[in-house]
Order: sequence, then C-alpha cells, then structure tokens
Amino acid sequence: MLGRLLLTLDALGLCFGTLYADCFNETHMFNPRWRPHAKFHNAQTVFLAIILSGLTLYYTWREAKTPELRREFLKVSAITGSIYWIAGLLSILPPGTMGLDPEFGGPGFPQSKIFVGLMSAGLLGAWLEYR
Repeated sequence: MLGRLLLTLDALGLCFGTLYADCFNETHMFNPRWRPHAKFHNAQTVFLAIILSGLTLYYTWREAKTPELRREFLKVSAITGSIYWIAGLLSILPPGTMGLDPEFGGPGFPQSKIFVGLMSAGLLGAWLEYR
C-alpha cells in the first residue's frame, strides 16, 4: 500500500504541481514577455503532465486479475509517473536553456529538487509494490 501511495503522490505532483508552477503564476502563462508560441508549448507540456498523471493513477489503482498483470501495471505506472520528470531534468542540457529566467532570480534550476523527489517517490513506490 505504501508503494501505491507514493505513486499517487507522484501523480498528484504531476497534475497539480505542473498547473501551479506553469499556469498560475507570473513566470509562465501570465508573463507578458512570453510570446504566444512559447505559451502554446507551455500549455502542451501542462496537458502532457495531466495526461501522464491520469495514466499513472489509473494503472496504480487498476485491479489486476493475475500477479503478472499487476506487475505490468506497475511498470506502466513507473514509466508514466517518471517520464515527465526525466524530461524536465534533461531539459537543462541544451545550450541556452535555464530553469529560472533572470527576471525571477535566474540562472538556476530550483525545480530539479522537486523533479528528483517526485520521480524518486514514483519509482520507489513502483518498486515497493513490484517486489
């Protein structure tokens, strides 16, 4: 049960954390300096996180008829619950990217701790349930 709760925490972070960080503050969608196309990609990313959150919750709590099927569901939950965080961590690598714009205190990558924490919660949760 602890594993499922950790996967649920991961999924809730995907959904609500992304909405809060990328939609409801002045750094992203309400930043007047952002161009419409940048806001389009921000919205695309937010919707991707919401979809991955839903998939993570669905496969975390879906009833399985066999132990083998339960393990497959957990693999899917681990993937859908971590892929967004992995992509976020890799996004700092291309030249010219920053985790925080200068007008808000950057350069920096403050979200990396949240990404690692929630990804770890989901992967640990899947492992606890899988074994």
